[in-house]
Amino acid sequence: MSAYLLYAVDLIAICVLTFAVYLPRHHRRDLVVAFLGVNVGVLAVAGALAQSTVGAGLGLGLFGVLSIIRLRSTELTQHEVAYYFAALALGLLGGLSAGPVGLSIGLMVLLVLVIALADSPRLLSRHRQQLVVLDQAVLDETALVARLEQLLGARVLRTDVQRLDLVNDTTVVEVRYQTAPRGRAAAATVAPSAQQPVPAGVAR
Repeated sequence: MSAYLLYAVDLIAICVLTFAVYLPRHHRRDLVVAFLGVNVGVLAVAGALAQSTVGAGLGLGLFGVLSIIRLRSTELTQHEVAYYFAALALGLLGGLSAGPVGLSIGLMVLLVLVIALADSPRLLSRHRQQLVVLDQAVLDETALVARLEQLLGARVLRTDVQRLDLVNDTTVVEVRYQTAPRGRAAAATVAPSAQQPVPAGVAR
C-alpha cells in the first residue's frame, strides 16, 4: 500500500514541478512531455526493480548511464538540465521506496521546493549572462570591460573571451553582468534625451 502512495505522491510532485513551476516560467511544451515521460518511465522501471530480485543497485547504475547520454535533438540549458534530473530523482524516490514512506515523501517535497525557489525570477533577477560579438578585436581587458559596460548599460562582473579574430577584427566574449535597478536605469535612459540641443526657433 505504501508503494501506491509513493506513486501517487510522485505523480502529484511531477505535475506541480512541470505545470505549476516550469511551464509558466519557461513556456516550452516539448520539455513538458520530456519531463513527464522521464519521470513516469523511471517510476515504472524503478518500481519493477524494487519488486524483483535484481536489486536497486542495477537500476541506479542504468539511470546513471542514462544521465550521461547527451540529447542531441536540442541543446538543454543549465536550468532545464536541473528540471530533467529533478524529474529523474522524483521517479527514483517514488519507485524504489527503499526507506520510510515519510522520508521519501519529504525528499520529494524538498526537491520541488528547492527547484521552485532556485529558479524563481526574483532570485538574482539583475544578473545576466550573454554571448557578445564585437566588431573590433579588443586585446586589452580593461578596454574590453569598458566597451561592454557601455554597450550593455550594466556593470560587468566577469568576461571570458571565446575567440579573438585579428584578421576579421572581431571579438567573441561571454560576459556576465549585473543590470542597474529599474529606477536608475530609467533615469539613465531619460537623461541623454534631456541634454539634446533644442533646434533653433523652438522655445524651451
